[in-house]
Amino acid sequence: MTEWKRSGEWLELPVPNPLWKPLKPGAIEELAVMLPVPRKYFLRLASQGLIRIQDNKIRLHAFPEEKAAFRQESYDLGILYEDDFCLVVNKPAGMSVHPAEAGQSGTLASAVAYYFESTGQACGVRHIHRLDQDTTGAVLYAKNEWAHVLLDEAMRDKRIDRRYVALAEGVFRKKQGSIDEPIGKDRYISGKRRVSPSGDQAVTHYRVIEQMKKAAFVELELETGRTHQIRVHLSHLGHPLVGDSLYGGSSRLFHRQALHGERLLFDHPVTQKQVIVHAPLPQDFKLLLEEVSAL
Repeated sequence: MTEWKRSGEWLELPVPNPLWKPLKPGAIEELAVMLPVPRKYFLRLASQGLIRIQDNKIRLHAFPEEKAAFRQESYDLGILYEDDFCLVVNKPAGMSVHPAEAGQSGTLASAVAYYFESTGQACGVRHIHRLDQDTTGAVLYAKNEWAHVLLDEAMRDKRIDRRYVALAEGVFRKKQGSIDEPIGKDRYISGKRRVSPSGDQAVTHYRVIEQMKKAAFVELELETGRTHQIRVHLSHLGHPLVGDSLYGGSSRLFHRQALHGERLLFDHPVTQKQVIVHAPLPQDFKLLLEEVSAL
């Protein structure tokens, strides 16, 4: 399905078969299979009378008015991509994606809630993946239940490609490779992770973009999404991230881990067309690269 038209809270799609006007018995079940709509979601809308067929168009009540579950906080978000179904924002350093405890302020969720309200969009705040508080880069949001179900499924099935860039300490002997090591909780330090035989499977692919005297600019892609995965894996390899003191990196030149979510690649939940979003490298990271290159 490649075309849609939004009209307020309703979405219009072309009927795959004009013979289904008016609806015949069993047609809803057939439509649920042919359209890029989550089946249970589609059948629930149908049972509530929220799907209509008129003039060879299917009308679905896909954009009900919603209230964000997070308090709004004014923030100048960097919007990288947006349409009726998806939003990708550029997360700055020092900002949590969502509150870790009740009443926490300054989160990306609150900033997105404010953005939706200030632009007249009655959307819930649904993040599809997360970044660590001090990691910068692209974060994907679904703007309605339809997109949320399909994008969550795509994330579980490893069909959303996330590419990162990082500055890692030391000289890499192998310029590219894969790290396939399970990750579990550190038994001594709360919030820390470590490579552990009893942990969850974790796979990280890396490629050295530029090797410098004391550090390397590295590109990384994730097959899995474990907490602190890149930080743990590169530290285990003997190349902790610059600034990542929790995992053995030096904070002499940088006050946070030098890690940036540079690209997201995913199939749009409606058109099925590939969407590629790039997040520009933040200024402090650019300055760090210049400084390390000069050493």
